[in-house]
Amino acid sequence: MQPKILIGCPTSNYKEYCFEEYLKSINNLTYNNFDILLVDNSKKDDYYNKIKDKIPTIRDKWFENARDRIIHSRNILREKILRENYDYFLSLEQDVIPPKDVIERLLKHNKKIIGGVYFKLGSFNELIPLVWLNIDQRYSRRAILDEINGDLLEVATCGLGCILIHKSVLEKVKFRYLKEKKAFDDVWFCEDARENGFKVYCDTSIKCKHMIKGMDWSKIKK
Repeated sequence: MQPKILIGCPTSNYKEYCFEEYLKSINNLTYNNFDILLVDNSKKDDYYNKIKDKIPTIRDKWFENARDRIIHSRNILREKILRENYDYFLSLEQDVIPPKDVIERLLKHNKKIIGGVYFKLGSFNELIPLVWLNIDQRYSRRAILDEINGDLLEVATCGLGCILIHKSVLEKVKFRYLKEKKAFDDVWFCEDARENGFKVYCDTSIKCKHMIKGMDWSKIKK
């Protein structure tokens, strides 16, 4: 039996620019035992009404703060996974386009938490991996491009844009953030998982397209 996987993420009208490419990537996945669910937390119903017949989507409430919206929607996905006894959650953000065999490649490592790699652009248009490596028990640093060389790495944090999480982790860890800190929930999820005895890994051979150029971050209240 192949593990049963729920693929999903929070979404909103801010991600409309990349919806069609995301939908195409989901349809191209070669793994054949998964369900997909998006959780729309837009302020209005327009985006939900546009996408709900193309991809399974439920409507969530809207919060003023973007981080509140994101964690509320992500915890809806967490609850569905635990309630319906999925084996894994593939957190796949709508602006992240993985290789079509991403699930098979992540599963083969038999890890409880393992991500692929995606990047942002630096000030000089250089690629910056969204992966942080441990320095010691208290500090971490961002990985450099030369370290994304195809190896399997144990990491401090990797983004929730493309990460496979076993249900045993979700039984112990909820998505959250700290209002006094700038970080989003990916940082706190990885930290909480490690505090509960889990290790976080990244397969650096899995490189995903990150469609960030269409996103207007100035409209997001963090």
